Amino acid sequence: MKSHKKLTTASGRPYVENENSQSVGVRGPLLLQDYILHEKMAHFNRERIPERVVHAKGSGAFGTFTVTHDVTKYTKAKMFSEIGKETKMLLRFSTVGGEKGSADTERDPRGFAIKFYTEDGNWDLVGNNTPVFFVKDAKKFGDFIHTQKRDPHTNMKSPTMMWDFWSLNPESLHQVLILMSDRGTPYGYRHMNGYGSHTYSMLDEANQRTYVKFHFKTAQGIKNFTNEEAAQMKAKDMDFSQRDLMENIDAGNFPQWNLKIQVMTEEYANSQDYYLNPFDVTKVWPHADYPLIDVGVLELNQNPHNYFQDIEQAAFAPAHIVDGIGYSPDKMLQGRLLSYPDAHRYRLGTNYEQIPVNRCPFSTNNYERDGQMRMDGNGGGNPNYFPNSFDDMQIDQAYKEPPLEVNSHFADWYDRNCEGENDHFSQPGNLFKIMTPEQQQNTIHNIVTHMSGIEGPKKNQIINRQLSHFYRVDGRLGASIADGLGVDVDMEKLE
Repeated sequence: MKSHKKLTTASGRPYVENENSQSVGVRGPLLLQDYILHEKMAHFNRERIPERVVHAKGSGAFGTFTVTHDVTKYTKAKMFSEIGKETKMLLRFSTVGGEKGSADTERDPRGFAIKFYTEDGNWDLVGNNTPVFFVKDAKKFGDFIHTQKRDPHTNMKSPTMMWDFWSLNPESLHQVLILMSDRGTPYGYRHMNGYGSHTYSMLDEANQRTYVKFHFKTAQGIKNFTNEEAAQMKAKDMDFSQRDLMENIDAGNFPQWNLKIQVMTEEYANSQDYYLNPFDVTKVWPHADYPLIDVGVLELNQNPHNYFQDIEQAAFAPAHIVDGIGYSPDKMLQGRLLSYPDAHRYRLGTNYEQIPVNRCPFSTNNYERDGQMRMDGNGGGNPNYFPNSFDDMQIDQAYKEPPLEVNSHFADWYDRNCEGENDHFSQPGNLFKIMTPEQQQNTIHNIVTHMSGIEGPKKNQIINRQLSHFYRVDGRLGASIADGLGVDVDMEKLE
């Protein structure tokens, strides 16, 4: 006779009445002692953890990273130690500004967050599908995100808020131009590139530091929606990107990305001889100066068995690095080192790294104890302080990082756009120039469509301020947008 699983409470107690509450008589009031009723409703009330403040709508899958080229002269990270080495990983894609129930074909940057499960711990490379970002100082991040969310008065998305912020922060121009091109509406997640965006560092066996940019080039080829196609797909299928990713993996059509890096010596990065700040996340390193170097192939080949368990609870933080990988003085990156783990503690609990999808599959040892959701034995009877005379925990000095060279003896609040740091127009101009005529026209059309939503008493001021930036990027770009908006341009007023 086949043995069936018993229905039990979360504590393992088998029970019978799963559909009827205990009451005094057929029509009488319910009894407080019906624990099953309380457990079911209490858990139901807590099924929805707080959604991510940003990147709430997401998709993800597991896979492997395989080394194809030797980069050991740059890094001692064990996952890059030999050609052919495979490392298990998780990749989560997302839109940035929308809520969890929003459409995943919206015009928005796409998150590209990777968790590598290495023998030296988990490495989280948390980037986007763009090599740059809107702001270069973490203090500005919250203000920026507020403009991409809902207006506190109308509770609706507001082009006025967005363009008011962008027009007051020309450092955003590079990312805005990418966002307003068709790259702002990628055809799902398989047909877009991913980037670490920030400048990171690598450390070799001699602890020599090299600064690095990470690029993940889609092997499926770049493919984007036009503005109108994205709107049509939004109306037809709000989960297009999720469906496209999941169905292709289920069919064995495993998407791949080729990892490439750019490298810059520490000496040159700190010399201030380069014409741009290598730690400014609103800028790219031109490939002519720093060509791409092949590293390996990332493949997604396993869909999560349970979305909430493996994707909704997945927590990525750029603070999580491994031996052979390091940070840089990038101000946005420095701010994220603090804010990302803090966001996860709020959303998932102080022990979020013990959730299976976030847990390092290799050994972890520390003196953290207690807190919500502790699920690893809590250290048992071992000491919860260091140093102590009872355990055999030792610090391995081989993992010590070399000192980080800084180029100033003074601490102050420096203007992020001071002299030498305020060229916001050259790289967006170069980007516009390399676009095909069709790409240029689509970008102009998308900007005009989006800016047409600006309204209110400051409408003309915001439009004119933004037009002055576009004119400085490229005269033809500015003139075409002005014409599309029906603005009679007075160059003196724009200045």
